[in-house]
Amino acid sequence: MLFLNDVKDWLKQFNLAEHYYMGKLDNKLDKSIGVYQLNANRTPRKCIGGLESYDIKPISILLHWNNDANDTERQAYDLYRKISESRDVVINNIEIPYIEMLSSEPIDVGTDDKGIYERVIELNIYYKI
Repeated sequence: MLFLNDVKDWLKQFNLAEHYYMGKLDNKLDKSIGVYQLNANRTPRKCIGGLESYDIKPISILLHWNNDANDTERQAYDLYRKISESRDVVINNIEIPYIEMLSSEPIDVGTDDKGIYERVIELNIYYKI
């Protein structure tokens, strides 16, 4: 089984943020990346004929950066590119044959209550079960 914490730890290898978290964090620190479950109703994929079964972990990544819109956008694109170019991924000893980016770029979600710019990257992580 692939867990949010596993994905959070995998994202650390890209060395982009100062802080990483999963789930809700009330006092988000600048230059943070958060990992959330993307709301999607999925059923396990069962393959027939000797192929391995797989499941999909729908993920939403929040990049909570700083009060500079340009800097936030550039960091979000850098993370997007690094994820989309990842190959031969293994997360917590689980083989990831495919990562599906659900949008063509990071999604601008504006600022939080403190004026910190945020971007969201949505993806499906296909993993063997």
